[in-house]
Amino acid sequence: MTIHAVSPLFVGRSRELAVLGDALDRARAGASSTVLVGGEAGVGKTRLIKEFTGRAGDALVLVGGCLELGTEGLPFAPFTAVLRGLVRELGHDGVAALVPGGDARALGRLLPEFGEPGRDGADARARLFEQVLGLLERLADKRPVVLVVEDAHWADRSTRDLLSFLVRYQPTAARLLVVVTYRTDELHRSHPLRPLIAELSRVEWVSRLALPRLTREEADALAAGILRHEPATADMDLIYTRSEGNPLFVEALVNEADGAEALPESLRDLLLASVERLPGETQELLRVASAGGQRIEHALLSAVAGLDESALAHALRPAVAGNVLVVDGEGYSFRHALIREALHDDLLPGEHTRLHTRYAQALERDLSILPAPRGAIELAHHWHSAHDSTWALVSAWRAAAVARKSTAYDEQLRMLSRVLELWDRVPDAAERIGAGRIDVLRQTAKVSHLAGEYERSVALAGAALDEIDAGTDPVRAAQVLRLRGLARYDLGRPGFLDDLREAAALVPADQPRLRGQVLESLSRMLHRPEDLPEKIATARLAMEIAHEVGDANVEAHALINMACSGSRYADMEELRAYAAARRIAAPVEAYGVLMRCAISESDALEGAGRHERAAQVAREGVEEATRYGLARTSGTFLAINLAEPLVSLGRWDEALRAIEQAISLAPPAPYRASLQGFAFDIALARGQYDRAEQLLASSRSVLSRGTHRDQAVLPHLCRSVRLLKARGRSAEALEAAGRILDEHDVTANSRYGWPVLVTCAELIWDARPYAQALEVVLGGREEPPSAAASLLRRARALAPKMDVDGDLQRAHRLSFTALAGPDSPQEAAAEPAAWQVKAWDLAAGTWAALRQPYAEAQCQVGAAQAALAAGDRQETAARVARARELAGELGVAPLLERLDVFARRARIGGSDEPADGQPLGLTARELEVLREVAAGRSNREIAGRLFISAKTVSVHVSNILAKLGVATRGEAAATAHRLRLFDA
Repeated sequence: MTIHAVSPLFVGRSRELAVLGDALDRARAGASSTVLVGGEAGVGKTRLIKEFTGRAGDALVLVGGCLELGTEGLPFAPFTAVLRGLVRELGHDGVAALVPGGDARALGRLLPEFGEPGRDGADARARLFEQVLGLLERLADKRPVVLVVEDAHWADRSTRDLLSFLVRYQPTAARLLVVVTYRTDELHRSHPLRPLIAELSRVEWVSRLALPRLTREEADALAAGILRHEPATADMDLIYTRSEGNPLFVEALVNEADGAEALPESLRDLLLASVERLPGETQELLRVASAGGQRIEHALLSAVAGLDESALAHALRPAVAGNVLVVDGEGYSFRHALIREALHDDLLPGEHTRLHTRYAQALERDLSILPAPRGAIELAHHWHSAHDSTWALVSAWRAAAVARKSTAYDEQLRMLSRVLELWDRVPDAAERIGAGRIDVLRQTAKVSHLAGEYERSVALAGAALDEIDAGTDPVRAAQVLRLRGLARYDLGRPGFLDDLREAAALVPADQPRLRGQVLESLSRMLHRPEDLPEKIATARLAMEIAHEVGDANVEAHALINMACSGSRYADMEELRAYAAARRIAAPVEAYGVLMRCAISESDALEGAGRHERAAQVAREGVEEATRYGLARTSGTFLAINLAEPLVSLGRWDEALRAIEQAISLAPPAPYRASLQGFAFDIALARGQYDRAEQLLASSRSVLSRGTHRDQAVLPHLCRSVRLLKARGRSAEALEAAGRILDEHDVTANSRYGWPVLVTCAELIWDARPYAQALEVVLGGREEPPSAAASLLRRARALAPKMDVDGDLQRAHRLSFTALAGPDSPQEAAAEPAAWQVKAWDLAAGTWAALRQPYAEAQCQVGAAQAALAAGDRQETAARVARARELAGELGVAPLLERLDVFARRARIGGSDEPADGQPLGLTARELEVLREVAAGRSNREIAGRLFISAKTVSVHVSNILAKLGVATRGEAAATAHRLRLFDA
């Protein structure tokens, strides 16, 4: 009986084809999009894409697949394949003419035919990413373009970065459709593609398409196409049960079900059955091909197999006819990766080593068999798989250089790490690669930093320094010290200034360029007020040296350092310096400087209270960072600077989206901690205390390691205090606030110091009824002095020492004054409550002018309480209404609850319940019991005061806890104090 190995009919998938067809129709109409096609191995992703592209009509179809090399993918493999196909179709000059600006040198990182790409580094990767996107845009101007990236589960990090860039920044008005396929069964929890798929799925123009298994009817149709007749029902019952509707397994089982032979017991046997029917020499050739990967060039297979063209063709023909191999350009691909994996896994250990050795030897003889840069990387893979330490080391060193040229930093890091791993096994390693172990350590540390692996960079730099004699080799010692200092700084580890100062002292006079670099780095890291003179002098010297030697990058960085040194939020003179630095950096494409300008400018604008402009600059910076290939480092840092003004402006949901997106990129730990800090602020304000607790714990785990600047530490400590206060743990909150003042000089940085003083002053009002708190604040007496009163005195003593720089700090100062009282008690002596109304109104107006709704709402609550104490019910109602309006827009449930309770108690109306209703649904008797609980009395004491039994009190207490949603009497008392249920 004659049967087809693969059904000639395309079965089912009408819905999936329709989805892809609709996306292409939209692209034709000028609305670009991306479709992520996921499905398990063997479910038919490749067949679906083949059918779809075959029906693409006038569209230009560009297909590239990710290639697996061992456990890693080949850097940029799908894009190199796409580019090579374009060169074949349009020619080198035709492709170059489509690149924006006509300068296609950056594409030389993918195909050497485009020439030397220029200098390396993060800037180079940015240029490459931009040119690939620009090329696709120009192609789409001429006709619709379908870019297909297959097997993304094998994509290395460089490929994932470029794919993410293209999807995120594909022009929405272009005639471009991007289709990405991946195995869903490969995406285990730690798989690196998993967060990328989740991240891209949130992009507006991205959709996901899940490819299910076949239904029974579809499986029957598939079998009929293979057999050329309807299959027997009994056979199909068994086949469908065994295959569970997976098309690959259905095909394999149908092909094996000819006659009465038993079906294979294991998946491996099933996959290899189609191979075992082939002639012996074909099976041997397939085993050889399996060691070459999923796709193998004809010339390489010929060289490794050792067959002449006639013998090779004779052995290959049955494999192609039997649909085990398919012709793929100038080479061959296994019809399915699972078949190759089964063949390769079936090799004996000796066969495995011999075959990979033969591949390596063939590539050593003629590396041009494979297109660059693939040849060097595959050579390293084969020597490593052959367990030849010497040549594995040498080839890894060469492959690292190729990866560097391609800006594939993760691949470069992997290759350099392999060199270090094999170093001790190769006695003459230094002679073979022309570099000593110290140089390899230094280079690996540098690449680790570029890849965002800061911990690893510090460790490698330390290992290099252990082997360097600074007395005889000061240049290398200075280079490595600078590198470790920068990595330590990025991690918040102590010792970074010591490293940089030592490096500056070591640089010889005949190395001015290195000296300028070290001095600029040192000036950038000097942040303490006492270091300001050194910072300015060092930055100026670095700028002069850099200008003399023509190092525009260092010159611009040093200019930014000087701008940050003496800047004042009140005048913002440094904005002109940032513009000048951009002018210096732009001509030399110093993207690191441009990123830093965005970071520093957005931070300065936020510090000045210019939130809208700060958010705009930060958002533009995030977009630039992604275009430059710096999304995980500079981009996520800028996301911090975006989240902060969005939180200030009350655009909290927008801030959370920016935070979530940045965290999905797996940023360095200190960046993640800062992002989580702003997510904490929102969660706490909205009453999501468990969520806030989790975020704070995650941040604490990072900030507890090493030394961090005030801008990270002080907000974190304030958050700890505010959460304790919200949880009703007032004593712990007071203790934590006292520790901040004990352990930190909050006056050294007024931007972050004022919020600390405000947090301390708030605790006096949380600890007692309004009238008592007002007496303590304005009268300054309390017998015996409480912890809250002592903390307030300390905060008031620090306030005059604190600078007030700009409108934002002035707003904090006014809030502090309203909470802590005037500098002179006589100012409020006559009418204390009326004075406080004016103080709160002034603070609220300042926050309103800054467009910070939450801060304004909090001030309005304070003003309402003061107005009620002053006897002005009309003004009280007006302030409650304004506070409720702001809190409602923000979704601040705890503040709304507090306002409702206050309004009912004050009988001013406007709450959700009648003014004569009881707070929180408590009965009159329960309210009496809660008053006694808040006073700290036991059940027996309460029973005596209210003339009821202790058992009845216990029942009331249980009801109170349930209605308040708290677990303990202490939490119930804290809630009563927080909501001021019993203020006099």
